[in-house]
Amino acid sequence: MTFSSQRVTAVLAKELAELKSNMAALVPVVILAVVTVVLPFVIVIILPAALGEPLSTDADFRRLATRTGGPAGEELSGEGGVQAFLFQQFLFVQLMIPVAGAMSFAGHSLIGEKQTRSLEPLLASPITTLELLIAKGLGALVPSLIILFCASGIFFGGIAVFAQPGVLDVVLNARSALVVFALGPAASLVALQVGVLVSSRVNDPRTAQQYSAFLILPLTALFAVQFTGAVMMTVPFVLLLLVIMLGIWALLVAVGVVLFDRETILTRWR
Repeated sequence: MTFSSQRVTAVLAKELAELKSNMAALVPVVILAVVTVVLPFVIVIILPAALGEPLSTDADFRRLATRTGGPAGEELSGEGGVQAFLFQQFLFVQLMIPVAGAMSFAGHSLIGEKQTRSLEPLLASPITTLELLIAKGLGALVPSLIILFCASGIFFGGIAVFAQPGVLDVVLNARSALVVFALGPAASLVALQVGVLVSSRVNDPRTAQQYSAFLILPLTALFAVQFTGAVMMTVPFVLLLLVIMLGIWALLVAVGVVLFDRETILTRWR
């Protein structure tokens, strides 16, 4: 049977309609998005102002800003350079948003339908396993990305309003665009596929969420190494990460097609 985008679209529309009727599932992801947006401004803007100690008085911050080569441009003040450095680093924290969305939605995508017995009619339809897995993944990906894009828009808007002049011009660059519009969706796809893959084999959505949560560990490590300047997060490096994540996602999709046991779900699942 050939791949049909119409069948994928039909299942995707069904997934989004079900999510619309269960908006409470979005609450944890929205809370995380608020935290990832507010926290950088608390650290970079509010605390230095409240303590009366600019970030630029810290020699380590000045050294890291210069070492990474991004924010310490001649058009920026010393404080602006450190602000730009920190905002660039905190941008990577927002990758947690689509991953959290994947953890929240993917685990319930298949298991919830198993429990309500609404998955059997879908599996008995002409839709292929590949089409089903892609549609289920996209059904969780779309709301996660909407939240990510809204959070990133507020993040950049806040920099324009509250940061030193010129900081936004340094932070808003090709690397930032790749992180938000490419690396974020790729990380979400990997987490989604793990969640869908595990939820096709187990009956507890928390188990699927726990496996998806493993992706947070490498993202945390990535934030740590680029914050210390140990790794230069250049555009080529981000592109390399993107290719790796897309390769992992494609591999997980292939494994999912092999392991997804439609017959068991249709006849013996309890």
